[in-house]
Amino acid sequence: MGTEGTMLIDNLSGIAATAYLGAAVLFILSLGGLSNQETARRGNLQGVVGMIIAVVATAVVGNVLDWTATAWGLIGGTVAVGATIGAALAKRVAMTAMPQLVALLHSFVGLAAVLVGMSSLLGGDHGVTTGQQVVHLVEIWIGVAIGAVTFTGSVIAWAKLKGSLSGKPLLLPGRHLLNLALVLVLVGGAVPFVQDALGHATTTGPGLAFWLVVGNSVVAGLLGMHLVAAIGGADMPVVVSLLNSYSGWAAAAAGFMLGNDLLIVTGALVGSSGAILSFIMCNAMNRSIWNVVFGGFGANAGAAPAASAAGPQGEVTEITAEGVAALAKTARSIVIVPGYGMAVARAQHLVNEFSATLRKAGVNVRYAIHPVAGRLPGHMNVLLAEAGVPYDIVLEMDELNDDLPGTDLVLVIGANDIVNPGAETDASSPIYGMPVLQVWKSATVVVFKRGMSAGYAGVQNPLFFNDNTRMCFGDAKASVQAILAAL
Repeated sequence: MGTEGTMLIDNLSGIAATAYLGAAVLFILSLGGLSNQETARRGNLQGVVGMIIAVVATAVVGNVLDWTATAWGLIGGTVAVGATIGAALAKRVAMTAMPQLVALLHSFVGLAAVLVGMSSLLGGDHGVTTGQQVVHLVEIWIGVAIGAVTFTGSVIAWAKLKGSLSGKPLLLPGRHLLNLALVLVLVGGAVPFVQDALGHATTTGPGLAFWLVVGNSVVAGLLGMHLVAAIGGADMPVVVSLLNSYSGWAAAAAGFMLGNDLLIVTGALVGSSGAILSFIMCNAMNRSIWNVVFGGFGANAGAAPAASAAGPQGEVTEITAEGVAALAKTARSIVIVPGYGMAVARAQHLVNEFSATLRKAGVNVRYAIHPVAGRLPGHMNVLLAEAGVPYDIVLEMDELNDDLPGTDLVLVIGANDIVNPGAETDASSPIYGMPVLQVWKSATVVVFKRGMSAGYAGVQNPLFFNDNTRMCFGDAKASVQAILAAL
């Protein structure tokens, strides 16, 4: 290659480094913007621009002098097809299906890391010195393992959120020993893998090292399946956040395998932010991350059944939509607690219309958000923002719990476990110790439900039988519409 070719490569490398730096800054700004409802739209746009810069810079610089028209066509076609599918899914998916879509997207990141690892191994370029080769091979082994755990764990989470699999935890006998055995197999398999790959460093094509990597992905995949299958439905918001973290570390591992600095930085940002969010959510439930991952929440094998789960504990008092409207007319302070049932009924727009009508009449209406309401971190916030609910009346649990004793009326729309007093009073309950919205301390509580079924955690709610609780049965959207008509 002549001097001009060398200068071109140097210039492209400098441009790529600058582009990668700009993209990394945009990703950091994006995460900062997404942490607040008012700046979320801007943060989302910054992330999109950063990703476009990253893709273009990688495509232009990556062996650009050697790429043929066919290679460019394949890359461009692949990007176009993927972008089209992603745009179609994002446009068509209902808000109730957003959690399982997010879980499914996480699985793609894990699968990509597995394929990158296998491709990197077959490429045969593992470094010049033995030390470099060992480091690169270890990167491949770890990257494939993380990717496989992320892939299968995300698929199981998708199936649980979609309803294809039961939300009950799968608690196999000796499950912790099984997890430990799988981890030991993964760690032990790295030694023969590195030894064989070093002994055949100059050869390409499938060999023992390749099949060991395949075995690594299978074992890690089983570990990912078992870990998520053992987690109960009520913990799925934390699981989705945790899988988001896994996908980030899988992307970072792929960056190490490819020698791509931006992919390493981006993966680390996603991995660390997902881990921090998971930690915050676990604190909100008064539980450790280890208890969520390994605790099998929702089914304490061998324990006495919770009193709250033993069946009906009294008579419920029903109320009609007209009765709710009458209560709302006389109330001066109202708190609305949204849950997944509101999302299923797609009632958020009518709920916003209801609250806006009362606010115009001088009623103090606020929304109370529990950290794990819905099936996804921030699920209720997104729904309310979509409906146009003002951000300043959407408050977190800690901000509103102290005000509930002075509240005239609380409307629980499609929520269950997050307003269960058994979390504070029933030591045998699976959700005992989880901070909840203390709605029973208000003057009157109206619970909107289709029936008397237990919540996603499978726990009966004694709130329904309280003297100050009224049950409004039926579809939440139809009920709120009838209340609006009565108002």
